[in-house]
Amino acid sequence: MLYDKPWSSCEDMIVRLRARGLIIVDDEKATSYLSRIGYYRLSGYWYSFRQLKEKERIDQFIAGATFEQAVQLYVFDKKLRLLVMDALERIEIAFRVEIANLLGKKDPFAYRNPDLFHDKFVNARSGISHKSWLTKQEGLIHRSREKFIDHNKKKYGLSLPIWITCEVWDFGSLSILYGGMEEKDQDAIANKFGLSNGRVLATWLRSLNYIRNLCAHHSRLWNRNIVEIPRLPSKNEVPWVASFIKDQRLKSRPFLLLCITKHLMDSINPSSTWWSRLSNLMLTEMPDLRDIGLDLKSMGVTENWTQLFSLEGNKS
Repeated sequence: MLYDKPWSSCEDMIVRLRARGLIIVDDEKATSYLSRIGYYRLSGYWYSFRQLKEKERIDQFIAGATFEQAVQLYVFDKKLRLLVMDALERIEIAFRVEIANLLGKKDPFAYRNPDLFHDKFVNARSGISHKSWLTKQEGLIHRSREKFIDHNKKKYGLSLPIWITCEVWDFGSLSILYGGMEEKDQDAIANKFGLSNGRVLATWLRSLNYIRNLCAHHSRLWNRNIVEIPRLPSKNEVPWVASFIKDQRLKSRPFLLLCITKHLMDSINPSSTWWSRLSNLMLTEMPDLRDIGLDLKSMGVTENWTQLFSLEGNKS
């Protein structure tokens, strides 16, 4: 079926949104936002304003929903993504170093040595195998414009030690490599982050890579349904997970991944103010949408979320 809808001007879009019940007070401002941000990007934010009928969203908006509220939600989400990216950058760099240090002690070219990875990764018939990971790795090295990479490539070729090549890994690359490591090596790194089970940490890294990609592509985060759901340790090992274990629905919402980010940040930089900045954003800049049935619970926050971690004396 061919797409047959004609191009619409901002004025046409405003008329259509009004006809569906969205309140637009200032046409000039609405036109400005539509021309700068785009109809379909903003539509992800007013989607939750649409009426529910038999568990499906219909075109008509909830009474009282406004265009301005959608813009406010977009701005809040943008600030949320920037904060998340700030933390994920630090987590990515920390894990590059941890993996390179652990494997580099065994073999400077450990990332190329299949004996240092588990059989399911080395002999994978579906998904990403060690061989396909290496192919991507070589491409990253080849395309890198970092001076120290270029210097070493000219001198030694593509076979560079892991403590150099780790600098070209993206979050996805390191999460895959960590997931392919032997269990004892996974556990050794997990222990540094307050976890006993490295397989749990492997799922955390995959989930964080998922939201990292959302943020990097400017996609909506605040109430996203998370498809890469992480495993959780026991509440005896990590007390803050208790609320998420009790309510399975919360596992597929973004707030769990914000808590995981906070947990990892505690080990990387205990003096960071990241969590308090995030909490402040959520408490003061989330628009008031209670009249149309939306609030922080749409993110998956727990009833006791401000007490999950101590904001005094442990600000991360």
